[in-house]
Amino acid sequence: MSNSEPGPVSLAECRIVRLNAELFPPSQEEREACGRFGIEPVPVESESVAELQQVVAGADAVFAVSVKLPAEVIAAMDRCRVISRMGAGTDRIDVQEATRRGILVTNVPDFCVEEQADHAMAMLLALERQLKRMDHDTAAGHWTGSRKVSGRNHRLPGRTLGLVGFGRSAKAMARRARGFGLRVLATRRREVDDPEVAELEVELVGLEELLVRSDYVSLHLPLTAETRHLLDAQALSRMKPDAILINTSRGAIVDEEALVTALDENRLRGAGLDVFERINVHDPDEVPPTGDPLLGRDDIVLTPHVAAFSVESRRDVVEGSVTNLVDVLQGRWPTGENIVNSAVTPRWPLVER
Repeated sequence: MSNSEPGPVSLAECRIVRLNAELFPPSQEEREACGRFGIEPVPVESESVAELQQVVAGADAVFAVSVKLPAEVIAAMDRCRVISRMGAGTDRIDVQEATRRGILVTNVPDFCVEEQADHAMAMLLALERQLKRMDHDTAAGHWTGSRKVSGRNHRLPGRTLGLVGFGRSAKAMARRARGFGLRVLATRRREVDDPEVAELEVELVGLEELLVRSDYVSLHLPLTAETRHLLDAQALSRMKPDAILINTSRGAIVDEEALVTALDENRLRGAGLDVFERINVHDPDEVPPTGDPLLGRDDIVLTPHVAAFSVESRRDVVEGSVTNLVDVLQGRWPTGENIVNSAVTPRWPLVER
């Protein structure tokens, strides 16, 4: 097939590259989904820009999980029609460069909404009830110390949860919070008519007010230039000294150094982190990490970027990402909410579904 060939293509003739093939090996569900369409992606594992440039050259489509795809790599995609992100966040992909080159970037934005909310609420409960400390003390036989520490716990009904962002996962978190009797505040970037605000009894406020009033703060934002280190030293200083911070979104939204300082100085009670700026949980050579000040603390609950994972979410992300890729190769626009760069002019025309 030539680069000038318009319209849909034969899936059997397409060269499709599947990145992160060792770090995130294709599941049985993924192999079956690809098999239904007769596609056999080429498995690749590399973080090297030079190597990635070689493997994506000549590819008609690319599956990506966690790999970084900077402008230099996307520039080598000389015939690529779609980058299908097998997940939701696209901050590791140079979407602007892909748009400039007529490459659709797609994702599956709702595949782990319930899982992320479950994980964030589990972290909140674990920190409020000090389960990490209790587990350590109980295993060591420190019964009296555990009882003393547990006297600092708070009753949840009547306390306030602040949701920074009010998208799908935040709304799912709000539903769980209402079941625990929490008051719920939220911020949102755009003014839109949203009936779920009233339905969930959520009060929309600015970020500063949310930080001042909340007993628990949970982050539900993408990582952008505007949200990087949104929770910096100044923002953290506005929080209550017994407040708890939960981050299941993106690590760099929080200034980790400022967070450690706030905890050391007893200006925060605890933090639950599933994502990190400095610790690379996607690099097997760096796991387990050592020496980072986030590690080994009873006031921080850590998990290695697994809030999205479940049997059901794995199935949903596979179905969504494979469908996105096949739609584009067959000459169709994917489902609108799955298109990251909706302003793109595709290299080859697409028809509506």
